[in-house]
Amino acid sequence: MRRILLGAALTLALSACGGGDEQGGATADDQAAAPASNDTAPAAETTPAPEASAEPVAYDPASGPPQAFTQCAVCHSVEPGKQMIGPSLHGIYGEKAGDVEGYTFSKAMLDSGLTWDDETLDTYLQNPRKMVPGTKMSYAGLRDDAKRQEVITYIKYLSE
Repeated sequence: MRRILLGAALTLALSACGGGDEQGGATADDQAAAPASNDTAPAAETTPAPEASAEPVAYDPASGPPQAFTQCAVCHSVEPGKQMIGPSLHGIYGEKAGDVEGYTFSKAMLDSGLTWDDETLDTYLQNPRKMVPGTKMSYAGLRDDAKRQEVITYIKYLSE
């Protein structure tokens, strides 16, 4: 358990690194706006950078959990029957909420009447305590739509 928590903390700390423009570093736009150098040395030939794709790269759940799932893994296992602070997420997609053998759910979750599908997971993962007041899940929610969709795709994959 300590290794999982340490790994999650390290991943979250490292994910906060980078992003030169947010840290006050020069961005590509800043460099393009800089005046040309007065040096007389010939300019090195450069190969134009490939154009960035307008389409986001699709997440492949077979490659492993998405980065955003690191937060989930602190409390949830993906192994069948392995309960942690929260229930195992293996096989929950399409199932009734509160229906994981070996885990004791809150009355609120048992009485919620939810079935874990795309829409329900999307709403729940945005703000669990708003959707199911009284849930034992203390997580505040995943606000980033793209990251939330990756987590949902991974949860679906765990149920195939």
